[in-house]
Amino acid sequence: MRREVFLMSTSTTTGRRSRMPNPLPFLPEMAVVGEGLHKALRNGVIPPVTIGLLQLRAGQLLGSTYFTVRETAGLRGLGEPEERITAVATWRDATCFTEAERVALELVEAVLTPNPSGERVSDELYARASALHDDRAMWSLVMAIAHIGFFTPAALIAKPIPGMPPGRNYSE
Repeated sequence: MRREVFLMSTSTTTGRRSRMPNPLPFLPEMAVVGEGLHKALRNGVIPPVTIGLLQLRAGQLLGSTYFTVRETAGLRGLGEPEERITAVATWRDATCFTEAERVALELVEAVLTPNPSGERVSDELYARASALHDDRAMWSLVMAIAHIGFFTPAALIAKPIPGMPPGRNYSE
């Protein structure tokens, strides 16, 4: 019965509904954790564009329309050209990314993609990443991936409404 209600209901602003309501009335502590992760991303060590590219790739790998739409809009807001935004899905063949962006994309893929032969982040990948980034920057990349990891269950289970701003991305 609950599923039928979900499918028949519509949001007055988008025609779409989330599966679950806003989590903050139920778990207000989530806001504190989320804000801490957001603050870590805004520390200026890793350029916002690199974080956006990394998180867009994560959204693609996770199959999350919410993350993909959010990060695409964020990258457009930063002035990124459509060529770079659309090339994220095929970044290995694209020539428009810097080495630092490439290693960030490779790291997020390694973390989020199962490796049947064992270790996901090889020593070789870590060596290439750490050659481009000092310890603070490496931890900032870790936190950019952790940010997506923290919100992944909500994005995949609760399905917030793509394109809606935080606070308005869940149905009532």
